[in-house]
Amino acid sequence: MGGVMRRYGLRFGLLGPPVLYTADAPEAECEAGVPPYDTVRSPKVRALLASLLLDAGRIVPVESLKEALWGGAPPASAQASLHNHVTRLRRLLDDPERLRAVPPGYRLRVEHGELDVHVFERHVAVARGAHAARNWERVARECAAALALWRGAPLSGLPADLGGYAFVRRLREARLLLLEWHYDAELALGGTRFEWLVPELTALAAEHPLREAYHRQLMLALHRTGRQAEALAVHRDLRARLVEELGIEPGPAIRDAHVEVLAPTTEDRLTSTSVPASASVPASAAVPAPAPIPTPAPASAPASAPASVPIPTPAPASTPTAAPAPAPAPASTPASASIPTSPPTPAAEPEPVPAPAPAPESDLARPRARPAQLPPPPAHFTGRVETLRHFHRTLAAGGSQIVVVSGMAGVGKSALALHVAHALKERFSSGQLYLHLHGATPGMTPLTAPQALTALLRDLGTEPGNIPEHPDAASALLRTLLAPTRTLVVLDDVATASQVRPLLPAGHGCAVIVTSRSPLTTLDGAHRFPLGPLSGEDSAALLRAASGPGEGRAGLDAAHPLVGLTGRLPLALRVVAARLAARSALTPDGLAGQLADTESRLPHLEYDDLSVRRSLAVAHDALAASGRQADRDAALALRRIGTLDLPTYGVPLLARLTGTDEPRAEAALNRLVDVALLEEHAYGHYTPHDLVRDYARELAKVDRAKADGTNAEGRRGEG
Repeated sequence: MGGVMRRYGLRFGLLGPPVLYTADAPEAECEAGVPPYDTVRSPKVRALLASLLLDAGRIVPVESLKEALWGGAPPASAQASLHNHVTRLRRLLDDPERLRAVPPGYRLRVEHGELDVHVFERHVAVARGAHAARNWERVARECAAALALWRGAPLSGLPADLGGYAFVRRLREARLLLLEWHYDAELALGGTRFEWLVPELTALAAEHPLREAYHRQLMLALHRTGRQAEALAVHRDLRARLVEELGIEPGPAIRDAHVEVLAPTTEDRLTSTSVPASASVPASAAVPAPAPIPTPAPASAPASAPASVPIPTPAPASTPTAAPAPAPAPASTPASASIPTSPPTPAAEPEPVPAPAPAPESDLARPRARPAQLPPPPAHFTGRVETLRHFHRTLAAGGSQIVVVSGMAGVGKSALALHVAHALKERFSSGQLYLHLHGATPGMTPLTAPQALTALLRDLGTEPGNIPEHPDAASALLRTLLAPTRTLVVLDDVATASQVRPLLPAGHGCAVIVTSRSPLTTLDGAHRFPLGPLSGEDSAALLRAASGPGEGRAGLDAAHPLVGLTGRLPLALRVVAARLAARSALTPDGLAGQLADTESRLPHLEYDDLSVRRSLAVAHDALAASGRQADRDAALALRRIGTLDLPTYGVPLLARLTGTDEPRAEAALNRLVDVALLEEHAYGHYTPHDLVRDYARELAKVDRAKADGTNAEGRRGEG
């Protein structure tokens, strides 16, 4: 652990109870087993640290921190107590300036590589790429480094109502995935490792009785140590459990492992397992290796905020180790009975088989089960009847169709796309591909077009070494592979047309659904479906369905204040419904009162990993950090809009507010329309959504606070 800490300069830990890493722990202490970190003893300070780290580097509102520390019932002295806890946390930090008050809350500065979650996710990304390339030595190293950071359940020792459930679940799943890759590597590397793999895999299989990967690995480890009967018992117990509890048979990876266990065992076969799968060995001596990961993230992707990065589950291994048989079995003979009933004739020696010629380009993709990558359909999809009718008609028309679903943050673009994709997936007999491009995901860097091409080509079975380096060649290969198929492609959260244009198939049997905040008007030939907020009735129906039973739920209708206070935005409605579902004593009227009795509704529209503010901040922050003048002007224009409460805004007014000329002001306002932070219902008249207006007010307060601080510094300097 000490070596890991020094390599990355860790300062903060969430992979277990929240801790503060010691910057210069003596090597002797690390070697003696002294942890290179300090625990945070105060429960309140620990909860405060965790809340700030969950939004590392971003402003966490005071109201959110109060809710994290005291739940839904903060005491009257909460403001003063929070200030005291902040002061205590500052004393524990290596630099008190890391934690600063920035209206409307506090921000903890976390540099690159200082949070263990970020380091963990980097190791996961590198291990994923190495696993796809079957570089087993690299897989073993990266998995070991990532697992060494794990100190227990993330966020353990904190109140249950702190939130972060999705964050914890994602990290736990990532750890299980790392363990799978780790044991895949150990099985492929072979040697004398199998004996000590058995007890570890036995414990994992018992802890996860329905996770087939660990049972497959346990079967192979037992078999390769000569314990065939025990390996068959593992298969028998797993199959019985799956059939009885789920009504399904084991998957192909388990069946392949079963075939290997049933095959004859010889000393030659045991020693051959030490050869990595990537080595050039006869097919009969090859060690089964896991199939490439369906959607690998590029190993060079930068670290992201803790609540961002989704980590996919790999396809199980499907290449069994075939034992050499005295003679080939008839085509109808099952693999488990492949030994012939009579010996072969000595004179009938088979002629040597010539080495296969290099595969042509059309064979670069290995045959694979048809992709079925769509995430689950939205649980409480509501409304959009007319849009759905046009959507279905467009995709059912046949030919190569491209559909763009656009709208502001949280308006339900992905929900609509997945709802339609699941409804129409049977029309696409070759399967469905899904790729999240993170165009506007909080804490995530958008995928580049080459990264997205690599992911899609691997999903279609292309070996990493056969993916062309030049993006144009990779795009041509993708079109070649998709041309003869009927495949539905869903490209979620696209930032720009240039990001998605190389990913479009040209075959007449394929269709593409794109979601983006921008209408992507430069994407030729696309059918566009701009989305607005839900109707009042549909908003009330979504609230009733998602909030579950409870006092006052049945009375939710279009006239209820919650409908208006959420701006009829699906994301805000889901947050409100989640808060009602989590606290049965909280009534819709009570929650509406909380939202109405505050200058900004945004602090109340955050729950777990759902946050209206974070979704809106992605667009503003990207504009503010851009190298283009028009983008920076657009970010300034949004902050200036927050200083006035007007129904609409025009170019002359924004030119005066921003101190620019009218052409620059118009370009800035048009950029805000492009990223769905403003709407232009009539030419030259720009209108923000109610929640965007709240966000603009918060930004304006931050600007005023900075200006006041600068003026105060100037006055002190003059004095």
